[in-house]
Amino acid sequence: MDNLAAAGLILASASPRRRTLLESVGLRPTVMAADIDETVPNTEPPVAALRRLAEAKADAVYVQAVAANTSHRALLAADTGVLVDGRLLGKPSDAADAARMLRALRGRTHHVVTAVCLIAIERNERLVTHESTALRFRRYSDSLIAGYAASDEPKDKAGAYAIQGVGALLCEAMFGSWSNVVGLPVERLPDWFRTVGLELEAFLVDL
Repeated sequence: MDNLAAAGLILASASPRRRTLLESVGLRPTVMAADIDETVPNTEPPVAALRRLAEAKADAVYVQAVAANTSHRALLAADTGVLVDGRLLGKPSDAADAARMLRALRGRTHHVVTAVCLIAIERNERLVTHESTALRFRRYSDSLIAGYAASDEPKDKAGAYAIQGVGALLCEAMFGSWSNVVGLPVERLPDWFRTVGLELEAFLVDL
């Protein structure tokens, strides 16, 4: 079972956080990062954009996997965004951009949405869905913003914070999945796999 499980899942994402989350629940994905255009037009609704990007990543890697005659049985892609005032906050371009995002989130409730595309490779049966978590941030000081924005932690993080690090101190309350904020709501995986005709248990390498 271990050999089958270890070759079972492709993660179509270069995110080390998603890989760590999957490994934390007994999965050992093969990482195949997708190379797609992630531009989001201003007119595109944020959640629709995240779902489109997740499916585009999955499609790009699915084509590669099938062409390589893969023995993997499932493929998972995801895209996470921070929504505030109906706008999608991406990853900060620099410390000044991170500070701008942190000011926009201060003392307010925002949502972190992770869109997921899961494909059962042999049948090309797929699920496109999303999970949302609400977070209420504290009224933190300008000096905290400046110090945190200048640190390494906000880099490559949607919304310019890491809930699994010092960024947790920015949050006053959370409503929903913690792992969703990190990048993948792992507690939803059993249901999602079952939806595409697969049992997650068969992919666990430590059972």
